[in-house]
Amino acid sequence: MGWLWSNDGSFQWEGEVEFKAVEKIEPIHEAQLLTYLRLTNLWLGLLINFNVPILKDGIRRIVNG
Repeated sequence: MGWLWSNDGSFQWEGEVEFKAVEKIEPIHEAQLLTYLRLTNLWLGLLINFNVPILKDGIRRIVNG
């Protein structure tokens, strides 16, 4: 979801990725990304926090819907 396959074999992302390096993701970070999604008419965003020991624990999926 969010990725489009094109005939030339490449992928395109139809969403927004927001990078952070914070102690923890706060509700304001999610609200900022959701606002951006609404303003740009995108439906999917990823909020990625690099300040975690295991990267998968720092990824949040935000849906505009």
